[in-house]
Amino acid sequence: MCGILAVLNAHKTAEEIRPEVLKHSRRLRHRGPDWSGVYAKGHNILCHERLAIVGVDDGAQPLYSEDKSIILCVNGEIYNHKQLKKQLKNPGNFLTESDCEIIIHLYKEHGPDFVHLLNGIFAFILLDEAKGLFMVSRDHMGICPLYWGRDASGGVWVASELKSINDVCVTFEDFPPGYYYTSDADKKVKWYNPQWHDESYASTAPLDLDRLRHELEEAVRRQLMCDVPYGVLLSGGLDSSLIASIASRICSKRIEDEGQSSAWWPQLHSFSVGLKGSPDLKMARVVADYLKTVHHEFTFTIEEGLDAISDVIYHLETYDVTTIRAATPMYLMSRKIKCLGVKMVLSGEGSDEIFGGYLYFHKCPNREEMQAENVRKLKMLYKFDCLRANKCTAAWGVEARVPFLDVEFLDYVMNTIDPKDKMCGLNGDNRMEKWIVRKAFEGYLPHEILWRQKEQFSDGVGYGWIDSIKAHAEKMVSDRDMANAKHRFPYNTPPTKEAFYIRSVFEHHFPQASARECVPGGPSVACSTPAALRWDASFKQYADCSGRSVAGVHNAAYDDSHREKTQGVKVHLDDSTLETVAISALPDTVGVKTSS
Repeated sequence: MCGILAVLNAHKTAEEIRPEVLKHSRRLRHRGPDWSGVYAKGHNILCHERLAIVGVDDGAQPLYSEDKSIILCVNGEIYNHKQLKKQLKNPGNFLTESDCEIIIHLYKEHGPDFVHLLNGIFAFILLDEAKGLFMVSRDHMGICPLYWGRDASGGVWVASELKSINDVCVTFEDFPPGYYYTSDADKKVKWYNPQWHDESYASTAPLDLDRLRHELEEAVRRQLMCDVPYGVLLSGGLDSSLIASIASRICSKRIEDEGQSSAWWPQLHSFSVGLKGSPDLKMARVVADYLKTVHHEFTFTIEEGLDAISDVIYHLETYDVTTIRAATPMYLMSRKIKCLGVKMVLSGEGSDEIFGGYLYFHKCPNREEMQAENVRKLKMLYKFDCLRANKCTAAWGVEARVPFLDVEFLDYVMNTIDPKDKMCGLNGDNRMEKWIVRKAFEGYLPHEILWRQKEQFSDGVGYGWIDSIKAHAEKMVSDRDMANAKHRFPYNTPPTKEAFYIRSVFEHHFPQASARECVPGGPSVACSTPAALRWDASFKQYADCSGRSVAGVHNAAYDDSHREKTQGVKVHLDDSTLETVAISALPDTVGVKTSS
């Protein structure tokens, strides 16, 4: 995962501002520690901090067209670059093996209206010197971060992280996912406009579990495109475990030549993190043993986590409480992954938003609300889980990929699957959350993992972690501080001492108004949008965003007799044992839950 920075239409010449711009680019070097590249000419300067993943030998950036008139800096990966190369009418000469060079050729052939052809994760800046224009674009979901703003002289700054532009731009903001901008037209164009972006749309197609399984397998296959050592993040929950299972089935062959040769790193490595004795560590070990991965189990202490919070906030550039809770263990794990020489990991983000996997979905009243909440969650994911997964790993020069958010898979699920098939709880035939995913992948995981209850990452790493952050905040923030919170923080006023503490650290790093306005606010229960709070009157009582705050919602979906009949497995966890007791075979028509 690279870092990109550009200053375009600067007031001074590129050579005059080059030393200052390089200082700002260095703030992104954690994202790309392998090499630095610069293009500086006229009143434009493009900088690239490279993390070499594909085309390691000759893919350094900026990339150039054959006549050097088009200059390109990209953060990301284009998974379908070989297919797109075959479709070019005038392919010309490719100068590198970089998957990103296809962007130059597509631009030459189609102009700016080519971005919809890309399957990948990306943020890029393209400069066309011959036409005197520049182009900026970001992937469909905002998996790669991108910010832009203007300095006091009107120059445009574009960067992977706001820390490289926050103190030079008068105002700045996120560049929106699924858009491109061209300077000659001076407007943003929405290039990603799928049918499901309309919240009122809902498919009525019959459920096809075989196709669901096939589409996710193909998404994982595409995203295994890699020329360096890689692995999988494994929490022991459903989503990461499924990604690991699929990857373990196909990792023996090299994706780049369509499986014609053996993979360079055929043995899959997996990584988990948690407090000692945490649920995630124990369940991840069950999965790793089942899949026979080379498993790396990392533990951290409460003190190590608390010490890291300020650094986590600096790297993630957010004060969202749930994000910081979950990000801290992931940030610590990424550092240890890096020391093992691994540069890319697959992760399970996106599944809960697509399939309604959070526990509050048990209260979803109907298929229309299921679809609308899925859409609301997905449209904001770049502010939350995408941001966390990308910046936690990029802080240590590791790239995270998210197959559930692969554009082809995402569009298939959201455009084709009837939202009623995602319903759970009493309004969903008493099924467990993400029942269709679990059912589609029977046989891919141990039963107790396939039917494990949803744990938010910040809970699963150890329940003591969240409690300790709250206790620490209680010491750091007084009652008087909270009484005056609305005066100190009139925008997105923190409702709890934990939120106040996190916000205070954020403001220390990023005191600008534009920085705080990059972070969304509003009430939430277990990661819900504010709109979902109307589903149940009790939701309004919760000030905590943890999944535990609605754990009773899950339990309430099953009375004792129903649980006895349909709960295929119970998992009992303590500090020393993991006991699995099978009760009965899983019926085809009902969901199950696990207890811990």
